[in-house]
Amino acid sequence: MIFTRKKQLVGLDIGSSYVKVVELKNGGKGKRHQLLNVGIEPVPSQSIVEGGIMDSFAVSEAIRNLFERLGVKNTKVAIAVSGNGVIIKKITLPKMSMEELSDQIRFEAEQYIPFEIDEVNIDYEVVDSSEEDQMDVVLVAAKKDVISDYTSVVVQAGLEPVVVDVAAFALQNAYEYNYNIDQDLITALVNIGASSTNINILLGNKSLFWRDLSVGGSLYTQNIQKELGIDFESAEKLKKGESVEGITFDSVIPVIDQTSQELIGELLKTFEFFKATSQFATIDRIVLSGGSAKVHGLDKMVEDKSGIRVDVFNPFESIFVDESTFDPQFINDISTMVSISVGLSLRKEM
Repeated sequence: MIFTRKKQLVGLDIGSSYVKVVELKNGGKGKRHQLLNVGIEPVPSQSIVEGGIMDSFAVSEAIRNLFERLGVKNTKVAIAVSGNGVIIKKITLPKMSMEELSDQIRFEAEQYIPFEIDEVNIDYEVVDSSEEDQMDVVLVAAKKDVISDYTSVVVQAGLEPVVVDVAAFALQNAYEYNYNIDQDLITALVNIGASSTNINILLGNKSLFWRDLSVGGSLYTQNIQKELGIDFESAEKLKKGESVEGITFDSVIPVIDQTSQELIGELLKTFEFFKATSQFATIDRIVLSGGSAKVHGLDKMVEDKSGIRVDVFNPFESIFVDESTFDPQFINDISTMVSISVGLSLRKEM
């Protein structure tokens, strides 16, 4: 049918510590999206290691439990992948038609992708063709076995994976929807997950640089466990600002601060690499998201160490959230955790 609306998808972010779900309702032309469902579900420890799914049953059960608990009826989902199995490159090619590019892209990918070309799924987008004889193309390659592992657990949970996105781009999607973008400012979107950190540096809404760091919020938990000799659950509570029996939160602040310095060191090295390999000498703003974005003092420390303005991302800034349905404190507590889920939920069925 010509005028059939494309169906909204549920944003499902499968992380190594939690699966996160966001379901939105399209408000119609000129109206804000509305939050219908949001929630998180813990994933058993070691079920996902360095982006690889080790226990597909445990992950699919976590997904199924979350959908049942929230009462989500829509089974069509958008998911994201990241890490070593995903390669993003911006390449410059002679200007050509889209038909010619479609024929040429596989050959070009072989020059830039460090995997066998038959082992990856390839996608691409022309991001700039203003030059008379050249065009910039973003090339994305994701290993087929990584995509298969993630789509398989979704299917095991009784759902249909309609879209597989890249985490850094899903984050950008959420950012662009929620904020007015100054086209002259360079912004570093930094999503700190449990086991990895996704970085996407933008000029306005144009991506310039992408990188996934193999360090994340679990480093805080590990360092607290090591320092105090306590179990994982207690260390997680302390990381989040809670006290546990016999241990006050104040007593772990030195460990948290030291860990923040380690994480910031990796960020600053990445920023320096970006500046050294691009025409841009500065970054104007850092936007933090992810489960560890609100770790005690992290935003202030990043700002002090980098000399760059730092904001904590609110993925519901421009989304209507009915306070009679959703507890504002709950939304505030989980907001940074579900940033990628929000970006995924803004996608529509193709």
